[in-house]
Amino acid sequence: MKKLLITTVLAAIAALAFTKIKNAMNMKSQNFEITMQVDQSPAEVFKAINNVRGWWSENIEGATDEANAEFLYHYKDVHACKIKVEALVPNEKIVWKVLENHFSFTQNPNEWVGDELVFDIQPKGDQTQVKLTQIGLTPAEECYDVCQDAWTGFVTNSLRKLISTGKGEPTPKDTEWGFNEELIEKWNLNEKAAQQNFNYQMQTSKSPAEVYNLLLDIDKWWSGQFNETITGESHQLGDEFSFTVASGVHNSKQKLVELVPNKRVVWLVTDSNLTSFDDAQEWTGTKISFDISQVGDKTQLAFTHEGLTPQMACYGSCSGAWTGYMKLLKERLN
Repeated sequence: MKKLLITTVLAAIAALAFTKIKNAMNMKSQNFEITMQVDQSPAEVFKAINNVRGWWSENIEGATDEANAEFLYHYKDVHACKIKVEALVPNEKIVWKVLENHFSFTQNPNEWVGDELVFDIQPKGDQTQVKLTQIGLTPAEECYDVCQDAWTGFVTNSLRKLISTGKGEPTPKDTEWGFNEELIEKWNLNEKAAQQNFNYQMQTSKSPAEVYNLLLDIDKWWSGQFNETITGESHQLGDEFSFTVASGVHNSKQKLVELVPNKRVVWLVTDSNLTSFDDAQEWTGTKISFDISQVGDKTQLAFTHEGLTPQMACYGSCSGAWTGYMKLLKERLN
């Protein structure tokens, strides 16, 4: 009897674990989709979708209706992305690929990078069906709720109106009002953005070991912009080094506190003196981390300055400087 009870309990635990794993896998593979039907022809729908400024946003630069063309979208500092028109099948399909992306309100600002947006158009009786699928936008992504809300609104309202009446409701150019502002208020995105640590991600064809080794050779990439001086080393746990900009506006001391070969490097800023700001010690106590991972045939590097948030006085200049150093690091890798 006791054996039967134990067997039953173990089976129940195994079933529960299997269900949780299955649900987690489903969450990761459940791409966002939105479908609607309109009275207009596939040709009219195809033309309307390609008129991206007519239904999504007037803040778009570049051609949106040519195969292999690239266009830029932005809304203030909340969202910016570069998209490539991967495929145009007249009156049937449109495919975009996200090449670059930046969200101000997510921990990973590059969440959309690599996603494909697929518009499928097909006749349904005397109507035309339009289905948008964003391959890569799943409930596991931090931006999912906001992004599904946004796409649902732009497709079922603005795009529908452009198709049916010839006039959509895109975000007007350089505006302070509109659907995007409603989303910012609804999802409290400004407050979320203010709490985000500065992040930067990149991919390279170099191996994780090559990326890791270059990160530890700090003189080769954390210099070259402002006549910097680096004293000390960053090769073994406990190593310390100082970083100074020649003009004297920035002095900081870093200690290597975490080291996982080919995977992770973390520095703790033990002291800082940022002379241009009222709180010259803003960096003190913050952490600078580098996470290395394999993504397909590429190596991905995720940089985070934990504690460097938009609420800090130095955020604008410091995030700009870090962006420059990350681009220099990428150049060294490539």
